[in-house]
Amino acid sequence: MQFEIIGHIKTCYGEKFGVPRQPGLVDEAWGELTFEPGFNNIDCVRGLENFSHLWLIFVFHQAVRDHWRPTVRPPRLGGNEKTGVFASRSPFRPNPIGLSCVRLERIEVNSSNSPILHLRGVDLVNATPIIDVKPYLPYADALPDAMGGFAHEAPAYLKVEWADDVAHALEDATKQLIEKSLAVDPRPAYQRSSKQREYGCLIAGHNIRWVVQDNTILILTCSPCETA
Repeated sequence: MQFEIIGHIKTCYGEKFGVPRQPGLVDEAWGELTFEPGFNNIDCVRGLENFSHLWLIFVFHQAVRDHWRPTVRPPRLGGNEKTGVFASRSPFRPNPIGLSCVRLERIEVNSSNSPILHLRGVDLVNATPIIDVKPYLPYADALPDAMGGFAHEAPAYLKVEWADDVAHALEDATKQLIEKSLAVDPRPAYQRSSKQREYGCLIAGHNIRWVVQDNTILILTCSPCETA
């Protein structure tokens, strides 16, 4: 059994570190899904504009390994306690396939690469391969009484502050995207007790350097990436 890559998604996240661990946590996180030849037919998305949200089935292309393990260490369990791989959303799976529910902002149909799906709330690194798109059905997919196991509640958000003059040249939308992305705390669980450790990630074409002080993220520098 083989699957074809139907498209790739361009996102605001230039590397794995800094990507929200679940979709929808950062609504400002944008993505643009462009289809591969053979799938870039406008008829393929006919009627999709009537849905507010979509399921993306994708490949964890930066987490492909030659082997897998039956247990993993989810960040929500502190990075030390183990649970079964099928009781987690870890990218390290027998088949490196992920599932994300994202918001459909609009469908671009008048460009050379049309159709392009403009999305929000993504949790995907830039250039992630997409193997399928399905509409989200509220009556079937929304289950408010479902049990969420060890991740029943949404994670707590940290406060984010900027060092003096670091954000002065940023557009408001970019600033808000960076703040919301860092507020969900991308640090590995086993490093959250570290003091004054400096981190870096690529968001919206900017190299962000930051530390955590008393449960507050302090952004030290924010510079455009050379390849942005």
